[in-house]
Amino acid sequence: MNKTTLLAVTMGVLLAAATAFAVWGMAGGDLQITGHGWLAMGLGAVLSLAVGGGLMWLVFYSARHGHDDIDREP
Repeated sequence: MNKTTLLAVTMGVLLAAATAFAVWGMAGGDLQITGHGWLAMGLGAVLSLAVGGGLMWLVFYSARHGHDDIDREP
């Protein structure tokens, strides 16, 4: 088993464990989420994706317009 396969398997196991823990945590018990809670969770997810996408756009924009080039003088 090479390093890439081992890493992929390890990350898959960690993802499965985290998902199982989240499902168990939300299904177990008498936790009730109100409409405000769902709204806050949805807005948090959307805003997190927007910030991540915006930062990735800035990285690509900066790289394509030469802002990341190193100017060296001889």
